[in-house]
Amino acid sequence: MSECTHNCETCGEACPSKQSPESMLEKPHELSKIKKVIAVMSGKGGVGKSLVTSLAAVESVRAGYKTAILDADITGPSIPRSFGLTERATGSEAGLFPVKTQTGISVMSLNLLTENETDPAIWRGPMIAGVVKQFWTDVIWGDVDFMFVDMPPGTGDVPLTVFQSIPVDGIIIVTSPQELVSMIVEKAVNMARLMNIPVLGLVENMSYVLCPDCGKKIEIFGKSHSGEIAEKYGIEVLGKLPFDTKLAAEVDAGRIEANDCTALSGVGKLLKSMLNK
Repeated sequence: MSECTHNCETCGEACPSKQSPESMLEKPHELSKIKKVIAVMSGKGGVGKSLVTSLAAVESVRAGYKTAILDADITGPSIPRSFGLTERATGSEAGLFPVKTQTGISVMSLNLLTENETDPAIWRGPMIAGVVKQFWTDVIWGDVDFMFVDMPPGTGDVPLTVFQSIPVDGIIIVTSPQELVSMIVEKAVNMARLMNIPVLGLVENMSYVLCPDCGKKIEIFGKSHSGEIAEKYGIEVLGKLPFDTKLAAEVDAGRIEANDCTALSGVGKLLKSMLNK
């Protein structure tokens, strides 16, 4: 073997270091024991990704699982507001402590660390990615059955950091009925496959509205395309969320845990199957 030049890109040798690259996965805090990590993502913003993350976490805790939310949407954190969290996160020399919701969901978000929830995070990608890593490594999560990671929209720096640094067990992709959004969702599906992370299913938000007089479903954005995408990639549609003014009011009031939405029952079945594997 010739002398190593430390430039793997131009090297033709089949050395062990080249065949077995070192894993980039970070270990969680030594006082954390997290069984399953589910990332909730979307190909674009504005489709209700954080809403689905919150509802999935509520579904999880109602099923009796110890549940946590890591808010990786650093520049647009909305999870604390949905759960009515106003206290600041605290810490010790050992690490940071997540804030608990009324039903016991552990939450860590940038909005739980800033003085005001309206303070912007005017940071470049590497700094944002570093904070997300610290939410995984420096927060004392304790025992968690399911952690939901609320991803920022798109397929850029932070999603890549999450997939490379955190052992994600699967992804839930959020979409809406428009055909344009469906095309962008396919980008998210393809990213997940390139990263060798299973897509657990799709959730379609803003799927329809129920007529208050006759109860008929009205598809405001036209025919849904989520079923076509699911069939194309062999994945499941976990639920379709309608426009719901009652749910919207509960989220705005920080009372999402009081909702009676049943549209995501498919998520509950998914969680049970994941723990039984």
